[in-house]
Amino acid sequence: MQDISLDYIVKEVIDRVKKEIFIEVEASGRHIHLCEKDINILFGQGYNLTKSKELSQPGQYACNERVTLIGPKGTIKNVVVLGPSRPHTQVELSLTDALSLGAKIPVRESGNIDNTPGITISTEKSSITLDKGVIVAKRHIHITPEDAAKFKVRDKEEVKVEVLGTRPLIFEDTVIRVSKNFRTYMHIDYDEANACGYKKGTLCRIIK
Repeated sequence: MQDISLDYIVKEVIDRVKKEIFIEVEASGRHIHLCEKDINILFGQGYNLTKSKELSQPGQYACNERVTLIGPKGTIKNVVVLGPSRPHTQVELSLTDALSLGAKIPVRESGNIDNTPGITISTEKSSITLDKGVIVAKRHIHITPEDAAKFKVRDKEEVKVEVLGTRPLIFEDTVIRVSKNFRTYMHIDYDEANACGYKKGTLCRIIK
């Protein structure tokens, strides 16, 4: 029992030290956020998205629903819908996905969809064609105000971040996003995850 208690104490101390120095990284795959109007077109009038699992950010969740994306030169099937609904439909892809679709997609912060390309979105029931809304999400860190103070960063600041995967890399131009409604995590896409040798539990540190 003594050994078990000591192991537990050591683990707790290590975990606390990690939280003081490091931030956990999450890899985000291709997905889509839908507005209510587009949900009704794609799945039926009055349709409610069905929750599959909670995500790390409070109130955000993956849905059971899937869509197909149709670009100028290719198609990507089985793209997960994230909930809840948003004011504007937004598709988030990697640069590799953009090549598969034959589309030129800019790197943008989430929500900044002006002057972005559109795409056709289809389900078994219907399809829509957007005139804008497709982006490669700029890597970013969701961070609480308390953690922002601890790490000495501010909202919209861009920082360098060392990601300690199996192939450690320093990512520049990482956007800090501060909100009391966030949990502190860094988000990268699958291209970036593959580059740094990401696996679940990978940590990073902000370089100031």
